[in-house]
Amino acid sequence: MTSEYRHIPVLLTECLEHVNPETQHTFVDATLGGAGHSLEVAKQIGPEGTLIGIDQDEAALAAASERLNAIPASERPNIELVHGNFGDMDELLVGCEIPGVDAFLFDLGVSSPQLDWQARGFSFKENGPLDMRMDPGNQTLTAEEVINTYNATDLARILRMHADEKWASRIADFIVRQRKVAPITTTSQLVDVVKAAIPASARRAGGHPAKRTFQAIRIEVNSELTVLRAGLEAAVRWLNPGGVLMAISYHSLEDRIVKEAFAAGANRCTCPPDLPVCACGRKPILELVTRKPIVPTKEEIERNPRARSAKLRIARKL
Repeated sequence: MTSEYRHIPVLLTECLEHVNPETQHTFVDATLGGAGHSLEVAKQIGPEGTLIGIDQDEAALAAASERLNAIPASERPNIELVHGNFGDMDELLVGCEIPGVDAFLFDLGVSSPQLDWQARGFSFKENGPLDMRMDPGNQTLTAEEVINTYNATDLARILRMHADEKWASRIADFIVRQRKVAPITTTSQLVDVVKAAIPASARRAGGHPAKRTFQAIRIEVNSELTVLRAGLEAAVRWLNPGGVLMAISYHSLEDRIVKEAFAAGANRCTCPPDLPVCACGRKPILELVTRKPIVPTKEEIERNPRARSAKLRIARKL
């Protein structure tokens, strides 16, 4: 299982530029994956540092452990790998018994191994069961349940809300009509329904026609947007003064949440804009390191096409 877990870290150089081994001794990778980022961070912070890796995918934790333990013991930081969801950040870090954190990294979305692993059901390109759970051992709601039990109104709602799908109502109606004939249980079946729902003229542009539907269902199954808000809020609380919070997003919904969370920390004043002097007394707790997101270079996209939509935002705790 671990041999299949390969992941090319996105915007790695740009992230490492903001990890200072002299001051950032405690690093939390909230989305460990195969430890692509954490492996290089571990080398930077060295034996004086502490690396905490969080992931809800046990296959990822196993692969990461193997890679990180390959670092020579004399050069390896204290490493603690935690099985859990970063939405439960407070509970997870209390269990790690650390006073604070010097740097966080959130590399959001689905990792390449999860997409490529047919049995996980994340990919519209590979046939597999409609699962899409990030943590199958602890989650009960599956994509199959969403597709076969949500009514047309709720299906259309999540397609619009989670993916801005233009054909949301039509796709929802086609899903409900098809499941009356037989349950939709595989990714290929869902792809066929989506293709049938979207007019041929609209399928010729904008990439794979099922891309948005799969994104929306995955977000719903894993409560990704709710979890992201909770994780970012907790990370801000745990950051030590001068600590950095880095977040890599892959679609507009994620990026908007990151941008809003950073802006809320940097602009905490609640006074009316026409008030000449602040009366609320709320001071900023974050400084925006990046006013605009950092995006991959052309060369990185050529090496790793899945980096194409990545956006990195960074904030520093005041």
